[in-house]
Amino acid sequence: MPLKSTVITSLIWKFLERIGTQGVQFIVAIVLARLLTPADFGLIALVTVFTALANVFVQSGLNTALIQKKNADNLDFSTVFYASLAIATLLYGLLFASAPLIADFYNGQTKLVPVIRVLGIILLFGAINSVQEAYIARNMMFKKLFYRSIGAIIPSGIFGVTLAYLNFGIWSLVGHQLMNSCLICFIMWFTVKWRPQLTFSASRFKALFSFGWKLLCSALLDTLYRNLRELVIGKLFSPSDLGFYNRGDHFPKIIISNINASIQSVLLPSLSSVQDDPQRLKSLARRSISISSFLILPMMAGLAAVAKPLTMVILGVKWLPAVPFIQICCFSYAFWPIHTTNLSAINAIGRSDIFLKLEIFKKIYGLTVLILAIWLFRSPIGIAMSAAITAPLGSFVNAYPNKKLLNYGFAEQMKDFLPSLTLSVAMGIIVYALSCVVNIRPLLQLPLLLAAGACLYLGTAWLLRFECLIYIVKTIRKK
Repeated sequence: MPLKSTVITSLIWKFLERIGTQGVQFIVAIVLARLLTPADFGLIALVTVFTALANVFVQSGLNTALIQKKNADNLDFSTVFYASLAIATLLYGLLFASAPLIADFYNGQTKLVPVIRVLGIILLFGAINSVQEAYIARNMMFKKLFYRSIGAIIPSGIFGVTLAYLNFGIWSLVGHQLMNSCLICFIMWFTVKWRPQLTFSASRFKALFSFGWKLLCSALLDTLYRNLRELVIGKLFSPSDLGFYNRGDHFPKIIISNINASIQSVLLPSLSSVQDDPQRLKSLARRSISISSFLILPMMAGLAAVAKPLTMVILGVKWLPAVPFIQICCFSYAFWPIHTTNLSAINAIGRSDIFLKLEIFKKIYGLTVLILAIWLFRSPIGIAMSAAITAPLGSFVNAYPNKKLLNYGFAEQMKDFLPSLTLSVAMGIIVYALSCVVNIRPLLQLPLLLAAGACLYLGTAWLLRFECLIYIVKTIRKK
């Protein structure tokens, strides 16, 4: 099958997988938010900071090296499988032993100790699943991910909601996450034909690690940095404050996971397959930025505009303090199409050294801004705004190396990004103005505002003959 057709088909299946998974997850999150308290979500967010950091060592670097390597065989996959499982076992032991210290760090929250020890088991499932996903990505078998994700998220969602209804509190969130990870691993084991062989190659591991360790360090820096705000809010403020921030970040992140993550998961193996052809690399990167920005930016602008009625309808009045966090996070995530496309291109051509240097530089100035925000504002809102301040500069930093590598610099990227940005901002302002004028019940106001925003954006884009919209329509018609 030609590369273009393979990419589009894979993208469709990946997008369906994300939409299906996040759609169910969204419904589950709504029900859980109404049954549980902001403090419950805040406490689980505290634990997630540490499990996310541990998971970086398990799933980042080596699996990306498998995707990037041109002639990866079963010996490579088996080597990474056993290495990842050994790392996961070691990290779970460390997490288990350090659980009391983590609870002490969070002002003596002793109830976190058993939660950390139980939730940490997902590291073992993640080690198995990371190699399976690398195999699927290399072979563009994203249809299997669709069935896997749907088959796992529905029963785990039902399980979590049942526990919440029975007043299990934070354990309903633990049970939901743990069961989802377990089912994903179980389903993949029976649907993916790959099996690890009883073999391990130290030389293959060394070769893969020489590429992957830079990505591992980069992912560790990025995960620590992204979770640092939750770490600080959880330490300085109440679990409820962290719960509001966590839910405020959740809504825009769902959109990013659905669209941008779908594009990027297909983009890396696609770019890797043409890593020796700079012109095709540039063409794919341009298409990625134009399409992902066209889809993501209006959703971010629209979500920020309807944040208040959306929160009242979906979560209830008790979650209204999350509204400013939603709006701030929407701005931060709006620049992700530029971030991730540039980083995927750098990974595809094997320059993980550049990737690591970029991450170090971005985290230095990002941490500086965060420290200033803590010192100046002393509030969760100020801490959240530090991410919004650093997002535009981060897009320029990520784009800088590709001026030389792909002849696709920041100025040219902004030409592909600005049309969607301008139209999205205009649409968001109009929708927000409508929300202030149309004073009806939120349940009626919300669909009206969403419909008005969608018609305004798509209608204007069609009248102005946006190239990416025409491309999307033509592609859908062909498929």
